[in-house]
Amino acid sequence: MRTVLLAACLLFSPTFALAADSIDPARIVSAATGDWNKDDASDLALLVSPAEGSDEENAVYLYLTNDVGRLVLKSRAPNKVWGQFDLYGQAPFVNALPNGSIQITSHNDTIGRHRWEQTLTIAYRSSDFVVAGYTYSSYDTLDLENTVQCDFNVLSGKGTANAKPIRAKGATVLLKDWSDAIGQKACGTE
Repeated sequence: MRTVLLAACLLFSPTFALAADSIDPARIVSAATGDWNKDDASDLALLVSPAEGSDEENAVYLYLTNDVGRLVLKSRAPNKVWGQFDLYGQAPFVNALPNGSIQITSHNDTIGRHRWEQTLTIAYRSSDFVVAGYTYSSYDTLDLENTVQCDFNVLSGKGTANAKPIRAKGATVLLKDWSDAIGQKACGTE
């Protein structure tokens, strides 16, 4: 019984919780700072590669600065962003926008005939991070007429695909709940 109690104390202790969320600095592949929650303090977005040997995708870690100036993890979205760092032209990256939003871009610029780029625009709304926009473009290197250009506002459900208006049901989708299939369906690229 003592062993079970000790294990439970260790498992739920703040130190263990911090260790579970710790990131090997060598796995941080892209970072951006900005003011996500509009409180005039610098916040942080990290794109983190999976552990070696894992078949997961890259994770997104989003931090907000608290009242005493310490960065606090607000959202973690594991297995979220496609990309590889050992092949040129497939490394995803994160950018801060002047309006306080975050862009996460993945792409394939080198392998195969199908080249593409996808960007998620992340916004801080109602105390959490949501996917506000989805942008996708692609082209076939052997059939240059085979292209896709789509820009979709997830919140409003409005957008354009190949210069034609598209409409879907607007939704508030948390980053951690996002699936690329949502944007692909709206754009007609699924």
